[in-house]
Amino acid sequence: MDLEKTLLRKVGEAIRRFKMIREGDRVAVALSGGKDSATLLEALLLLQKRAPIEFSVCAFTVEQGKFLRPIEPLGEYLRERGVAWTYFRDAPSLKLLEDQPEHGCDLCSRYRRRAVYEIAHKLGANVIAFGHTADDFCEALLRNTMFTGRLSALPAVTFSRAHEYRLIRPLVFVTEEITRAYAESRGVPLVPCGCSQRTGTVRRSLRGLFASLEHEYPHLKENILSAMGNLETGRLLDTRYLDLDGGEEQKPAPPPELFRVLAEDAE
Repeated sequence: MDLEKTLLRKVGEAIRRFKMIREGDRVAVALSGGKDSATLLEALLLLQKRAPIEFSVCAFTVEQGKFLRPIEPLGEYLRERGVAWTYFRDAPSLKLLEDQPEHGCDLCSRYRRRAVYEIAHKLGANVIAFGHTADDFCEALLRNTMFTGRLSALPAVTFSRAHEYRLIRPLVFVTEEITRAYAESRGVPLVPCGCSQRTGTVRRSLRGLFASLEHEYPHLKENILSAMGNLETGRLLDTRYLDLDGGEEQKPAPPPELFRVLAEDAE
């Protein structure tokens, strides 16, 4: 497999299908220090040179006091690549860590979201790109179904509350197998977060479940992703989409060639 070609095709397909990036956009990539966001940045920098539209790319990292290694190597790598990078130490997050060291992910995420919008405003960005992968989408679907009673995953594209920013996840078709291999091939210095080392979490349990099932069903994630774009609402239990009075059944339109980019690699 040509890693770069595969990566660019999948990211390009996501951007095209969901209209993620448009003429004149300034895209700020949220670098977490991990392999996924680093791969996303590299892909957008490459696509920026080839795309038929003009858009700019910058990057930022929010320091919340949980990095397990110094951040400097990442900064040096980005400077060598000529990437405009902002390193932001979020004082409220650092105080939260000091005052409530056992705080949960939801609270941490809320603080990070506020910081992300503040940074994007300073950078003049109207698009914020996150490095969630196909694995994250599949895990979110199962997590919400099993533990919250909602049939939902992650949005490929959404907007901030005031519609100031378009939030995009261009790695929706890209598995972590690809991001891991690509980040290694580029020699990206990774800076892990302490949260990624936690054990006994729902996320780790689901990852273990997927790893076990994929030995026997190697295309499991591709099928789950395809299902997210191919709903049969008449076979679910949400009465908003059911014909309970016996009228003519509403037949959904045939789905487009969903996730062709994934299927091609499976051949």
